[in-house]
Amino acid sequence: MTSRDTHNRMANAIRFLAMDAVEKANSGHPGLPMGAADIATVLFTRYLKFDPKSPLWPDRDRFVLSAGHGSMLLYSLLYLTGYEDMTIEDLKQFRQLGSKTAGHPEYGHASGIETTTGPLGQGIANSVGMAIAERKLEEEFGSELQSHFTYVLCGDGCLMEGISQEAVALAGHLKLNKLILIWDNNNITIDGPVSLADSTDQIARFKAVHWNTIEIDGHDPEQIAAALEAARTSDRPTFIAAKTVIGFGAPNKAGTHKVHGSPLGAEEIAATRKALDWEAEAFVVPADVLDAWRTAGKRSADARKAWDVRLDAVAAETRAEFLRRFSGDLPEDFDAAIDAFKKKVAENNPTVATRKASEDVLEIINGLVPETLGGSADLTPSNNTKTSQMKSITPTDFSGRYMHWGIREHATAAAMNGIALHGGLIPYSGGFLIFSDYCRPSVRLAALMGIRLVHVWTHDSIGVGEDGPTHQPVEHLAALRAIPNLLLFRPADETETAECWQIALKEKHRPSGLALTRQNLAPARKTYEEKNLSAQGAYELVPASDARVTIFASGSEVEIALKAQETLSGKGIATRVVSVPCVELFFDQPEAYQNAVIGNSPVKIAVEAAVREGWDHFIGPKGVFIGMKSFGASGPAKELYKHFGITAEAVVAAAEKELA
Repeated sequence: MTSRDTHNRMANAIRFLAMDAVEKANSGHPGLPMGAADIATVLFTRYLKFDPKSPLWPDRDRFVLSAGHGSMLLYSLLYLTGYEDMTIEDLKQFRQLGSKTAGHPEYGHASGIETTTGPLGQGIANSVGMAIAERKLEEEFGSELQSHFTYVLCGDGCLMEGISQEAVALAGHLKLNKLILIWDNNNITIDGPVSLADSTDQIARFKAVHWNTIEIDGHDPEQIAAALEAARTSDRPTFIAAKTVIGFGAPNKAGTHKVHGSPLGAEEIAATRKALDWEAEAFVVPADVLDAWRTAGKRSADARKAWDVRLDAVAAETRAEFLRRFSGDLPEDFDAAIDAFKKKVAENNPTVATRKASEDVLEIINGLVPETLGGSADLTPSNNTKTSQMKSITPTDFSGRYMHWGIREHATAAAMNGIALHGGLIPYSGGFLIFSDYCRPSVRLAALMGIRLVHVWTHDSIGVGEDGPTHQPVEHLAALRAIPNLLLFRPADETETAECWQIALKEKHRPSGLALTRQNLAPARKTYEEKNLSAQGAYELVPASDARVTIFASGSEVEIALKAQETLSGKGIATRVVSVPCVELFFDQPEAYQNAVIGNSPVKIAVEAAVREGWDHFIGPKGVFIGMKSFGASGPAKELYKHFGITAEAVVAAAEKELA
C-alpha cells in the first residue's frame, strides 16, 4: 500500500503539471485536475487495469474523462504512467496547434485517450456503450478474453446535461455492474456555485434508476479505495459521489469558480507550490515521484501477459475470430454475399420501401457478420432493423444481438459511439430522420473521431405523410451532409440500399447514416451491375448523348426523375438522369469524374423532397431545384408531393420553361 506521503506527492505531480501547462498555454481548466488528483492517483495506481506498452490491449479497463475540459488530468496521467507517445514536451504544448494535447481529449491523438470528450455528458453515455460492449463480448467469448471495468470521471455539468439521464437510466436497467461513475462533486461551475442553477439530489436520482451509490471524501485515499472496492463487487452500476475542492491546494482560489477555467497566475502558482511543499520547477517531476508513477504504469503488465497466454490457449478458430473482430476486418465472403443479393434483386425487381430493402440487406449481413449489434430507439417495427438473427438483449441475458434503446435518441447515438470505440462490435440502430437532430452532437463526434457505426434513419421526407410537419424532415439531409467525415446515404431502391450498406460496413474510419423511405419505390436499377455504383457517390443512371437536360435526384425522387426523363425523351428532348446516393462520396471522386457526371447540359435540375442547400454543386446557382421551401403538412404522401410540386410533371414543365 502506498504511504499517505507518497500518495500526496504523486497526486501533487498531477496538480502541478496541470497548473503549469495551463499557465504556459494561458488557457485551460486547472481546477478539475487539481481537485480530482487524489481520485485519479488511487484509481491509476491501485485499480485500473492498463498497460502503457500495449495501449490497445482488448481487455484493458477503460477510463473515460467525461468532464473533458479537465484534459490536463488525463494528459498528466498518460505521461506519468509511461505512455511513450505522451512526453513532457507534449504537456508543454498543451492547447497549441498541431499538438497531441488538445484543449479537450481527442481520440486518436495519443494512446490512452479512449474517446473524444468535450460536450458535457457525452463521456457518460459513451461509457454506457463501452460497458454494453464488454458485457456482450464476455457473453460471447468468455471472461478469459473479456472481463474488465469501465471507469468514468464526470463533473456537475455532465450530470446536468439531459443526455446523462438517458444514459444512466439505461445502464441501471441493464444492470451494467462493471460501470463505475465517479462524480467530482466540487459544487462549482463556470458561473459560480452549482446552487445558482441546480439543487438536484444526485444520490436520490441515481438510486431511482437502480444504481449502487456511495458518498466519500474525494481527498481521502482510503475512502476512495474502499468505494472502488465496493463498486467492483456490486451487482449494479455504481455512482461514487466524491466530495472535492476544485483547485485543491491553491491558497486563494481553491473552492471558487476563479480556478475553473482560467490559469492561476504566477503569483497563485508560487503560493500553491509553497502550500503543498513542492519545490520542483515547472514541468519537472521529482525522480522518486516519477519512478513511483512509472512503477504504477507497469502494475498490470503481468495481467496483460497472462491474458496473452489465455488468448493463445483458446481454440484457433475462436482466437482468429476474436482478433478479426478487434482488427475491424469483415468476413472474407462479405462482398460475395452482397453481390449475390444484388443478382437476386435484379431477377425480381421488387417495388419496396427502402426501409424494407434495408431489412432485406440486413438479413444477409447479420447472418454473415456476427459482430453487428442492432437496435432501435423504440421504433423497431418502423425502422425494420431487427432480423431473424437478432434476439433481444435483456438485463439478465446478453446473448442476443439486438438493443432496445427506448426513447433515448441522445444516449443511443452516444452509446453507439462507445460500442464502436470499445472494439469487437459494429453497432447500428434505427430512428426517424427527423430525430437525427437529437442524435446530432454524437453523430458529429463520431465523424470527428472517425469511427464505424451506422444510423438507420427512416421516414426520410414528406413521404411520412399524415404525421405532419413535426415528423417530416426538410432541412435534415442538408444539415447532416454539412458534417465533415459523415457518409449520408439516400438510396433509390433495393440495389442501391445493398450497395450503401456494403460501403458503410467496409468504411472503418467514417460513420454512416442511411436515409430511408416509408413509401414503396419502383426499382431504379433493373439489371445487375457487378460494380458498386453507389461508391462513386453519384452516377449516370440514364445516359443521353448531347443531352439538353440533366436531372439529378436522390432516394425516392429518383423515381420522379425517371418518369420525367421518359416524358421529356418522348417529346424529343434528350435527357440524362443522375442518381446521387451519397454526396460525400461524390466529392471524394477525381475532378474529371465529377465533371463528367455533372455534364454540360444547358438545363440542370435537382429533385429532392428537402431544402435546396448543397445542390448548387450539381446544378449551379442558376439551376432549377424541385423540392421544399417550407415545412411539410399533414396528409397522404402522394397528395403532399403534388401539393408541394415535387412531381414528374413539375420537372417536365421546369425543363421546358428553361429550354424555351
